[in-house]
Order: sequence, then C-alpha cells, then structure tokens
Amino acid sequence: MAAALIPRLSAHRVTEALKDTPVVMITGPRQSGKTTLVRTFAGRDRPYFTLDDDTVLAGVRADPAGFLRGLDRAVIDEVQRAPELLRAMKRSVDEDRRPGRFLLTGSANVLALPKVSESLAGRMEAVSLLPLSQVEVLGGKPSFLKAAFAGRVARPRHVPAGNDLVNAVLTGGYPEMLRRKTPPRRQAWAREYLKALLQRDVRDIAEVEKLDAMSRLFRALAHHSGGLVNFAQAGGRIGLDEKTARKYVTIFEQLFIVRRVEPWLRNRLKRLVKTPKLQFLDSGLLATTLGATVPRIAKDRAAFGPLLEAFVHSEILKQSEWLDEACAIHYFRDKDQDEVDFVVENHDGAVVGIEVKAAATVGAGDFRGLRKLAVACGDELRLGVVLYDGVQVVPFGGRMFAAPVSCLWA
Repeated sequence: MAAALIPRLSAHRVTEALKDTPVVMITGPRQSGKTTLVRTFAGRDRPYFTLDDDTVLAGVRADPAGFLRGLDRAVIDEVQRAPELLRAMKRSVDEDRRPGRFLLTGSANVLALPKVSESLAGRMEAVSLLPLSQVEVLGGKPSFLKAAFAGRVARPRHVPAGNDLVNAVLTGGYPEMLRRKTPPRRQAWAREYLKALLQRDVRDIAEVEKLDAMSRLFRALAHHSGGLVNFAQAGGRIGLDEKTARKYVTIFEQLFIVRRVEPWLRNRLKRLVKTPKLQFLDSGLLATTLGATVPRIAKDRAAFGPLLEAFVHSEILKQSEWLDEACAIHYFRDKDQDEVDFVVENHDGAVVGIEVKAAATVGAGDFRGLRKLAVACGDELRLGVVLYDGVQVVPFGGRMFAAPVSCLWA
C-alpha cells in the first residue's frame, strides 16, 4: 500500500473534534501526512489554503482579518508561518462559534509560541499527527497500551526479528522514507529533510543567529539519544553556553524532532526539578544522523540499543494519543541508578513499565529496574514488560513479562 494512502488513526479524533469545536489544529512535523489528511476534509464548503504558497502567505500577513472575513469555513495548512492569523481567528470565532469552522495544520508547535495559545484557549482542540506507526503501516488496531493497563500483553500477529526489525527501526515512520525502496534512497531523503528543517523552518518560529551551531548541536544530541540532558555539557562541546543550548533544544521540540521525557516520581512536584532525558521522535531520522546501517549494526550491536529505544518511544507516544484517556510517558531511575526506560501513567495513576533490550534473550536481571518500580508503585503497577528482539511472550512472575517488540503493533 502506498504510504500516502494508509489510513491515519488520528482521523477519527479530527472528525469528532470538528463536530463540537470551532477550530481544530493538527500538529506534527513536516512530511508526517498532515496535508494528506486535511485534504480529505476540504471541499467546496471548506476551501483549502496553504501558507507554503508565497502569494497566500503574503496576503495573510498583509491583512489577516481581511483574509478571514470572506471565509465561512476553511482548511489552512502550515499556520506557523503566520501566527498573527490565529489572533485574527480569535475575533472571527468569537463572532461565530459554530463548530468545525477552521481546520488548521502546524509543522511547528505554534501553541508554544507567545500569545498564540492564549488567543484560542477554549476555542480550539489540538490533534497530534506524528509519522506513521507500525500499527498504521500494517493495518492493525492499537491494542498494546490498552491491554497493558488491563494487565495483559497483546499477542503479536506478525513478529519481525533480526534484520527485519533492524530495517523497520532504521526506516522509521515518515511516509517518504517508507516509499523509498532502498536504504541509500531513504537516507538521501532524510538528509535533505533535516537540512531544510534546520535551515529554513527554524526561521518560522525563532530568530537564530548560529544555524551552523544549531546543526552541530543536533548531531551531538543524536549521539546521546535516550540519555540525560545536560545542556551546559552538550552546548559546551560545540562552543555554546547553557542558555543557548536550552533555547535550541526547545526549538527542536517545537519542530517535533525531539522530546524531553521527565522522570517518574511518586511526588509529582519533584518531577519538575529532576533531569529529563531526550528522545528523538523518529528512529529513521536518528539513524540517518548517526550513519547507522544494517551492516554497521551487525558489526556493533550496541549501536542498535538507542535506535530501538527511540523507535519504541515513538510507537508508545503515538498509541497514547489514540487512547480515550490521557497518558504521560516518563522514565524511572532510583538512587542505585537502576532504571526503567519508559513509565506510562494514565490519569487514574495506573502505571505500565516498559524496558527495551536490543537482544534476542532476556534474563531475570533485566527486570531489576521494573521490580524496583513495582515496589515504588505498589498496586498501581498494572504490567512490567521487557521488549526484546525475540519471538515469544515469556512470563517472569509478578505481572512481569518478556515480550517481542512487535507486541507494540499486535
């Protein structure tokens, strides 16, 4: 199936939001499929505009209110290029609060930009659209997290292992990466994509004087994907101070390239002051940045660990967006430095612990962090699972299981 034709599981959320909310915004990185999705909602009564068209952009910037004045309903693509349009939209919506008036997309997290989130507070619902998940690619239904919160491991129908799993991780979820048949063609696209993102799209959301330094910081962070974020240390390696490094990482987050993962602690206030980890949102882009290939991973299996962790994080994050209940993703580390890669917590406080192991075998020692998490959580822990490069689901006692990575898209 062509990647552009793969049904998106977020489409249902968009449809439902348009029924009762004046403004719906689909946020996510460029080339993740937002335009393809919103075009399915466009028509004679809801015309389509893109701010990537220089003429449309010039008109919007010249007179945002005038642009909206003649529109009853509309689809407007790439609104981060003219944030002033959202402020004008507030006035239009306040005069006419009918649901489904404006369907927007943003390739940068415009909700984090000054004054924008305040402009449409209570008038807009945001729907995330990240690159394709394996569930979508394979045409399945997302059941892993739902089953995990019920204390079960979803059983996979298709179990890729070895090089098949490596190839899936190195490809990631961008539709253009999935369309390309060979690794060199995928890497060529990813390199050009990142170049355009870091040199052009950055200017839509921030003034950056040192674009070269930003690119160097990006590459430096890639080599520490999944690690604790030390802004002073990361910036210092390439001649940036801590404040600038923090600013640049925030820009990477707004462009949906990376995401901070905060620690899980029983005391929620303490979570805010502890050191976060940094995860890349697409394993294919991370692999290209690191120069990772199947032959290189075959020679150095340790290089696969951070890539697999990024891949699992992305799959979990996408599934959390489709649940009816809100979820947060954290990591766990205790005073002895025992860790759990991901701790998924729902709004009721129920917890699922997920450890990632880039190996074909699992032993009792691989559950050390998960068992400590179980002590910290008590009855709130619904399931502890070590995802590994194997083919069988194996119980390890006490709500603990080893399971193939492919259980994520069972």
